[in-house]
Amino acid sequence: MRYLLDTNILSELIRKRPNPHLLERLRSKSSRSLFTSCICVTELRYGSALRKDFELFWSKIEEEILSRVNILEFGVNESVIAGDLLASLQKRGRSVGMEDVLIASTALSHNCAMITGNVRHFLDMEGLTVENWLDPPR
Repeated sequence: MRYLLDTNILSELIRKRPNPHLLERLRSKSSRSLFTSCICVTELRYGSALRKDFELFWSKIEEEILSRVNILEFGVNESVIAGDLLASLQKRGRSVGMEDVLIASTALSHNCAMITGNVRHFLDMEGLTVENWLDPPR
């Protein structure tokens, strides 16, 4: 199985005391199975750039997080999937943030389960497997 880590999962890892359930789940997976989207990198960079300690904080993200996951690019295939997701959601009267659609389309394009703390943002996306690793395993 391959896993795409959402921005909130990556952000959790930079905390002083990261969620122990998340750490346990990550330790149980091969680093070759852990991915993120370049869209998540954009979100992390944006949040970092707003901080007073931007340079130091961004360096920490690069060294401690981004260097340990595979970063998936966003291309034509992901764009086509995103367009289909948006149309499907709109037909069902659902509104979702564009970033979440782009991240989900990357997960779908690369056959990854979506790992997020914001499960409700992704539940209505057809074909997407969604897991919350912040909660204890059942």
